[in-house]
Amino acid sequence: MKRVYAREEVCAGCKLCEVHCIVAHSQYPNDIVKAFKKGVLPVSRVIVEEDRPVSFALQCRHCQDAPCTKACITGAMHRDLETGIVINNEERCVGCWTCILACPFGAIKRDESGEKVASKCDLCSAGDGVPACVANCPNDALVFEERE
Repeated sequence: MKRVYAREEVCAGCKLCEVHCIVAHSQYPNDIVKAFKKGVLPVSRVIVEEDRPVSFALQCRHCQDAPCTKACITGAMHRDLETGIVINNEERCVGCWTCILACPFGAIKRDESGEKVASKCDLCSAGDGVPACVANCPNDALVFEERE
């Protein structure tokens, strides 16, 4: 399965990955201006960690054992059997945050912009195949590829 990998040696910490993630998951996924001017903005599903001089984008690793799926009390956090992506069914999520506690990478956040649900990288599964953060990184600090 392809995953997003950060190359911290070239990350400038610009946070454009966060901006484009928000836009991709907004009501206006193809219009950055409308996404930020109208409606409620979703939480970014990628987090830029900075400790100068090092910065990198952090997102869900879609772990093989996925502790978040085991911790989820409703089964909302689950692995899509077809794609292998760990996703959250927001309709089933009750906002108990056990997935946040279980994630060893700190890649799951609380999205309280609308319903109180867990929010995490879904590899832009509704998009064209390349996650928005990767497609819009100006330094190619994010790559989307398979590794062993």
